[in-house]
Amino acid sequence: MQRPIAQYRYYDFVMAAFVTVLLCSNLIGAAKAAEVTLPVVGTISFGAGVLFFPVSYIFGDVLTEVYGYGRDRRVIWAGFGALIFAAVMSTVVLSLKPAADPFNSDYQTHLNAVFGNTPRIVAGSMIAFWCGSFVNSYVMAKMKVRMQGRRLWMRTIGSTICGEFVDSSLFYVIAFYGIWSNRQLLSVIVAQYVLKTGWEVVMTPVTYKVVAFLKRKENEDYYDRGTDFNPFKLSA
Repeated sequence: MQRPIAQYRYYDFVMAAFVTVLLCSNLIGAAKAAEVTLPVVGTISFGAGVLFFPVSYIFGDVLTEVYGYGRDRRVIWAGFGALIFAAVMSTVVLSLKPAADPFNSDYQTHLNAVFGNTPRIVAGSMIAFWCGSFVNSYVMAKMKVRMQGRRLWMRTIGSTICGEFVDSSLFYVIAFYGIWSNRQLLSVIVAQYVLKTGWEVVMTPVTYKVVAFLKRKENEDYYDRGTDFNPFKLSA
């Protein structure tokens, strides 16, 4: 029998950290295109949010590895709900008529620039997150059972490769297909995919330490044998 969530000491903190990273990476700098010049490669353009969004996948790996797919599923839904609320709130706030003074008139312009994402971008972000996160968690859980808990590095990187592929492909196709040329669309998808997956590789030592700490403190190392992988359920 699975333990109640309340018996875990750190589960709620990991959930809060996951949702925080998810919201911030989607709201702060998500629409900003940044550039970096690398030796040999030259100048590369990328979305600023890509520097932090992959951290949510690291949390997803940690949650599935320690607590299991069912409890990660609850966290994914919590993050999805937070994204919906943020989208609704930004829509309502931007639609309100600003006060008739120079400061608020200018402020409204800045708010529109930062939070006035098109419906396609908002829809693409939420759909891509939901699908990519569940793919990541499912692959992670299945690989753990298949490998009998060995080779954590292979499981975290392998699940991220699958999840980020779904996430990057869905987001840019939904948000920009028909707006960007097919060549540009493919180029950006590949660049973002490589950057996001590379983050998982770089952060592997940190993932190992966090997983070891949580397993020790929670006395938990969950294997998803007989798990119902239906993504629409909320039960752990």
